Amino acid sequence: MILDTLANAQQYYSVHPLFEKAFAYIASQDLANMEIGKFEIDGDNLKAIVSDKEGVTTEASTAKFECHNKHIDIQVCIRGKETIGYKPRNGCIAPKGDYNAEKDVQLYNDAPDTYFGLTDNQFVIFFPNDVHAPMIGEGLIKKLVIKVKI
Repeated sequence: MILDTLANAQQYYSVHPLFEKAFAYIASQDLANMEIGKFEIDGDNLKAIVSDKEGVTTEASTAKFECHNKHIDIQVCIRGKETIGYKPRNGCIAPKGDYNAEKDVQLYNDAPDTYFGLTDNQFVIFFPNDVHAPMIGEGLIKKLVIKVKI
């Protein structure tokens, strides 16, 4: 997991071959005025999902404690204050059903062992070994998620 501000995004270009293109897309957007929806950036390699919805309780978010096998998430908080639960995948021992290949998601019944805040112009990168419970908070949270194909 990587947690930082968009001002430092260039430091992470070398981590994955598609990160420079992903962060260039983010920088080219008027984030505050982005439309809600799903957008193709580079075919199946890079996709953007913009949401603007009410934050959820810790219980509701951890009920969908998730990670992905085929994608890396770059999650950007555009507006609001979001809390995210986190636990390394190798520390999770209670899968919640089987891996869903169609949705690229594995859920866990485990609880996060760490929580952190994300707010305006901050981002977090979740790799396949990072189990996360996002969108914990009150009020509207607008965020951008870039799905980076591995």
